[in-house]
Amino acid sequence: MYYVYVLKSIKNGKPYTGSSEDVENRLVEHNAGKTKSTRASKPYKLVYKESYNTRSEAVRRELFFKTGKGRELLKEILKNKEGS
Repeated sequence: MYYVYVLKSIKNGKPYTGSSEDVENRLVEHNAGKTKSTRASKPYKLVYKESYNTRSEAVRRELFFKTGKGRELLKEILKNKEGS
């Protein structure tokens, strides 16, 4: 399985969206500073993930979440998740 995940910076509250086969390991890597784009805002916590059968589906969804409409949808998803 492949996953699209959303991390939230504990330091500044900003979200980061990515995709991976192993979300838990990826979170460890982000928090260890191994990812240049997230190093300055660590530590992170996992706030959302979706699963897909193929890498291409996961990457397509990740790229969508990085568009304007995708960010808006993700904001709604996370808001609804917090309200549950």
